[in-house]
Amino acid sequence: MGFSGISSSIILPTEGIIGIALKMYVVESKGGAIACMLLALFFLGTWPAVMTLLERRGRLPQHTYLDYSITNLLAAVIIAFTFGEIGKSTHEAPNFLTQLSQLSDNWPSVMFAMAGGVVLSLGNLSTQYAWAFVGLSVTEVITASITVVIGTTLNYFLDDKINNAKILFPGVGCFLIAVCLASAVHSSNAADNRAKLNCLSNDDKFQSVATDISTSREAFPEKERRAKFGTAGFLVELENRRAIKVFGKSTIIGLAITFFAGICFSLFSPAFNLASNDQWHTLKIGVPKLVVYTAFFWFSVSCFVLAIILNVTFLYHPVLDLPRSSLKAYINDWNGRGWAFFAGLLCGFGNGLQFMGGQAAGYAAADAVQALPLVSTFWGILLFGEYRKSSRRTYVFLASMLLMFVAAVAVLMASAGHRK
Repeated sequence: MGFSGISSSIILPTEGIIGIALKMYVVESKGGAIACMLLALFFLGTWPAVMTLLERRGRLPQHTYLDYSITNLLAAVIIAFTFGEIGKSTHEAPNFLTQLSQLSDNWPSVMFAMAGGVVLSLGNLSTQYAWAFVGLSVTEVITASITVVIGTTLNYFLDDKINNAKILFPGVGCFLIAVCLASAVHSSNAADNRAKLNCLSNDDKFQSVATDISTSREAFPEKERRAKFGTAGFLVELENRRAIKVFGKSTIIGLAITFFAGICFSLFSPAFNLASNDQWHTLKIGVPKLVVYTAFFWFSVSCFVLAIILNVTFLYHPVLDLPRSSLKAYINDWNGRGWAFFAGLLCGFGNGLQFMGGQAAGYAAADAVQALPLVSTFWGILLFGEYRKSSRRTYVFLASMLLMFVAAVAVLMASAGHRK
């Protein structure tokens, strides 16, 4: 079976009565780890599309991210109190609540887990702004590729090389090729959009809708979109409706944010790896390592705390020319809140599944979920009309990028080993 489930072992007490000792629910097999990674791939590729949808419909990103952060933490709590509490607690693998009470002993590992949560929170927050400037597909491609090139290499050595290097590093090479193709896609598509907008006058191109903030931020306007996907009229309508205005701004801003996010993403998985496996021997002899569920809980707590601090600050001191908001305005903003909650759950469960698979098969192989741009690009084309009415050159680059990502995820999953 893919999952070990509630594994049982037969015990013969001295009285001769047969008892059954249950151990914690963990993923132990290579097949189960791959199943976790595939499900995580879908979840982690879908939540950015939901967040982008809300921004394009005018909801302030600060409001969206605050809602997202709540359910992202909730997912970690659900995982901890379900999978982390099933079965008998042992010294080597204590249950979640048991290990939670051992903070005075395992705090070095907790610090690694929380450091991972901090860099993930910074990365996720950064990409929320990068999506507006660079686009969903290209942002995800660049950040994923940086994550694989740096993070996967670090995880390979932290995991004592349990992954097949002859398979793993060609997969990393596929991601490097994909990021080059992604850059070509972005450049070609940007040229296509400039050609479309040049057909409009400057007055039409930079027209804005002067509305009250309460109506301009409505996530689901009743008025239907009139312009067709991919037309110059659609680009102008999108600019008028969206929360983050991008016309007249350099895409270098978006690319800088994207590369910063990629570096942050490349560090969170190695930090989590150190938290759950203690490769640097920071724990005292006899202190059990953090089980994946406990590590994920502390990881998510730090992610939540930083997200709240930064986004409350951004309410009153916004960046990128966004309008000023307040806690009262955030609490009263229910437009699209359900979708933001949904995005948080997708991301939370996606991260949890990635870590569960990585603990069994190696975190280097688990980085195969960084092929999430495959999913994000699908949603970008379906929901947002990305690359509609683009040139043949753009389509060739796009198809090549997606094919390279398919090869990359297949090769990284094939490199999966088995942790002893």
